Amino acid sequence: MWYNDMTQPDSFIRLENLSKSYQEGAHTRVVLRDASAALARGEFTAIVGRSGTGKSTLLNVISGIDRADAGHIWLDGRDLTTLSERERTLFRRQNIGFVFQFFNLIPTLTAWENVVLPLELKGAPADEVRRRAEAVLDAVGLLDRRGTFPDRLSGGEQQRIAIARALVHDPLLVLADEPTGNLDEQTGQQVLALLDRLTRQANKNLILVTHSANAAARADRILYLREGKLEPDA
Repeated sequence: MWYNDMTQPDSFIRLENLSKSYQEGAHTRVVLRDASAALARGEFTAIVGRSGTGKSTLLNVISGIDRADAGHIWLDGRDLTTLSERERTLFRRQNIGFVFQFFNLIPTLTAWENVVLPLELKGAPADEVRRRAEAVLDAVGLLDRRGTFPDRLSGGEQQRIAIARALVHDPLLVLADEPTGNLDEQTGQQVLALLDRLTRQANKNLILVTHSANAAARADRILYLREGKLEPDA
């Protein structure tokens, strides 16, 4: 269900009139223009738009990597736009998981070391790190590849490791930016099915940015980013 009422009691994520623009020489490029949405807890939302429409910028703003020019972002009752840069970094480290098109694994670290990194940044105890990492690597079917470096893994395996890394620290929200864009169709569908299943099992919010209608079809709701605004219908 689409709704714009920001007072909805079941809205876990609220985007309120987000605006963002960049200066490109003498030209101002408007990327987001009063973009608003309210998402229920545990909802899988796909954001669809053509290349260059600002989908990745929207994810960066939601996560606090980038700051909106105006508007508010509420996550689980907290207004992220009021946080300092350091507070946003700490909040992101604790509460948000990322899956990227190009995997973004650290090439000098093994699969295991890539996965445990978010827990180590949180300062989790060693026994918790081991328990969570083993569980999530088993869930993506790659526990037996724990000692393998990324360049020895296929693209699909690298993305599964990236999914494990995104989920290992039990985030409130998972952001996926074109996660199948660097994979063949069959592998992409398998990876997306895994991401869908694991986030639903854990009752996590998943926001998927994609230009693929097939990928978006798995979502509970599809929003379209057009001319800087989020719209419910094609």
